[in-house]
Amino acid sequence: MRTVISLLAIAAAAAGGYGYGRWYARPAAGERTPLYWVDPMHPWYKSPRPGVAPDCNMQLVPVYPGEEARYERRANRLPPGTVQVATEKQQLIGVEYGTVDYGAVNSSIRAVARVTLDETRFTKVHSKLEGWIEEVFADFVGQQVHKGDPLLTIYSPEALASQQEFLLAGKAQHLLHDNPVHEMAGSTENLVAAARKRLELWDFTGAEIDRIASTGKAIQDVTVRAPLGGFIMERNAYPKQRVMADTTFYTIADLSEVWVIADVYEYEAAAIRLGTPATLTVTAYPGRAFTGKVSYILPQVDPATRTLKVRIEFANPGFALKPDMFGEVEFQTGGARRLVVPATAVLNSGDRQTVFVDRGNGFFEPREVKIGEQGGGRIEILSGLRAGERIVISGNFLLDSESQLKQ
Repeated sequence: MRTVISLLAIAAAAAGGYGYGRWYARPAAGERTPLYWVDPMHPWYKSPRPGVAPDCNMQLVPVYPGEEARYERRANRLPPGTVQVATEKQQLIGVEYGTVDYGAVNSSIRAVARVTLDETRFTKVHSKLEGWIEEVFADFVGQQVHKGDPLLTIYSPEALASQQEFLLAGKAQHLLHDNPVHEMAGSTENLVAAARKRLELWDFTGAEIDRIASTGKAIQDVTVRAPLGGFIMERNAYPKQRVMADTTFYTIADLSEVWVIADVYEYEAAAIRLGTPATLTVTAYPGRAFTGKVSYILPQVDPATRTLKVRIEFANPGFALKPDMFGEVEFQTGGARRLVVPATAVLNSGDRQTVFVDRGNGFFEPREVKIGEQGGGRIEILSGLRAGERIVISGNFLLDSESQLKQ
């Protein structure tokens, strides 16, 4: 009997508890029931029950009737990989911001280079006469000469014969000056002009021809003079040497300006154009720099070194730069106004470049970009960003790790 009473008491207690639960566990009047729970950092993650997000361990927040559209818009508006980071966590990982803006990318390219002669500023001195060298005034390689300086003298029977013809034509003109037959006087004038022209072609100066006419005597030895100022680079003139009409006596180079040939790698060549400013440094003059501009870009790449030869013209005050000196050239290839960001804003994985864009409310969107020139702590943006957008310039490595987990 006592056992039966105990069983009835237990059953009554269970029934009462069940009824209490059915009645008191219901939501109070006016209380809303969540439709589902979402990750506040990644609103596209939904859960039918409360808890924490499996990827970032953030507490899920309830979505009530009427709120689902707002979360759906947020989830659909933000691209995959977008992450949300609370303000406290941003401060912890050191997130800093910058702005996409227009500015100059001051970049440069360095290349090894060699000093050479300016090919437009040297000449070879030839003989126009056959004969023998009598005296040599420029008698060593490296000697500096000025335009018009005597280099050597030549005894030439041809030159003497031409001078005698000029003198005879002058005498004939003088004798027939008062002749009433005007045709004869005109003929002698033509002879004088022709003989004078022949002497000019032998490189006689006007003063020398006038001296021949005034003295009535031929010049025994013809003087060969420097056609331009510069330095003797090659010499082939010696006393008593037999010379022909094609004999080269000297090579004279004007070193007041020089060329510098730089070897630029082919992947850098596109940034160099005619007129690009360049700076040359050589080990012979520590701390000294020479400035010039690109004057020519050779049209062929060296197949062995995969470099392109670029020619730069430099003024050479004091003839400091010597042919065949080696140095280093720095080309200033930047300066144009471009869309740029701080260099620290770009995460470069080699085949992909990413910048994190601030979308507000702690959301950060990974944006793939294409980059151009770099320099001066800035990177040119060719596509992917717009001027004025707010971007992350520090702490983006940790944001990228979070973003990779969400994709």
